[in-house]
Amino acid sequence: MDDHTHDPTVDPPPGNPTGWLEAAGRWEHGTLRRATVHGVRLYNSNAYHESHDCFEDEWYNYGRGTLESAFLHGMVQVGAGAYKHFDFENDDGMRSLFTTALQYFRGVPRDFYGVDVLEVRTTVTNALEDPTVLQGWQIPLDGGFPTAREVDLAYAEALE
Repeated sequence: MDDHTHDPTVDPPPGNPTGWLEAAGRWEHGTLRRATVHGVRLYNSNAYHESHDCFEDEWYNYGRGTLESAFLHGMVQVGAGAYKHFDFENDDGMRSLFTTALQYFRGVPRDFYGVDVLEVRTTVTNALEDPTVLQGWQIPLDGGFPTAREVDLAYAEALE
C-alpha cells in the first residue's frame, strides 16, 4: 500500500493488535483503522448498511490477495448479511453473504486492527445454523463494544 492509507490522526490502540506498528507509533494503514472504528460502531448501533459502506469504501484502497483486502471484504459481507437478516428478513441472503465472509476471514489474525476476528467468525458461523444468535450481538473492538456517535454517522454520510 502507499502513503494514501496513512493517517497520523488515528488514535493508538490499547494493546498491540495486528496493524499497529509499535516501533513507529502508528497504524500501518490509518485509514483502515479509521474505517474499522466507524464501521464497527455503526454495526453495533444496528446501522448495518452504513457499517457496510464504511468497510466497502476502504476496501477499494487494497488490491486482491492482501490481508487488508480479505479482512475488509469479510466485514463488508458481515454488514450486508446483517442488513439482509434484520431489514429484509432474508436469512438465505444472510447465509450466502456470511459463507463468503468466512472464506475471506481465513488467515486473518484474531486481533486485526482491534477487531476480535475470532469472535466475528464464531458468531457468523453459528448464525448460519441459527440466525437468532445475531439478536443483540455486537462486534468486539479493542476489548469493548463501542456504539455509534454523531461522528460515525457523518463519516458514513460523507461516503455517499
